[in-house]
Amino acid sequence: MNVEASMKQGQPQVHIVPYRTYILVCFALLILLAMTIAVARLQFTKYSVLINLFIASLKAGLVLMFFMHLKYEGRFLKGLLLLAISALTFIIALTFSDVWYR
Repeated sequence: MNVEASMKQGQPQVHIVPYRTYILVCFALLILLAMTIAVARLQFTKYSVLINLFIASLKAGLVLMFFMHLKYEGRFLKGLLLLAISALTFIIALTFSDVWYR
């Protein structure tokens, strides 16, 4: 095996993302922030927390996909993230069911 081939295998791939993408994601995060504040001020009884958790999940997804470059990772890492988020969702759902049915 030559040196150039071994160097190419060991180096991480570089994904060039245009600045326009980052600016659009930043604006989307600002819009979602405004939605979070609006939902908190409108006070939708017991559903405002659930709505804000959904909006926070969207914001976290945008940050994970674009700023942390999870979009370019393999299926194994995405599967581990999905497993962790599923476990967290299950625990939060158990907490909500306990509080709502008291």
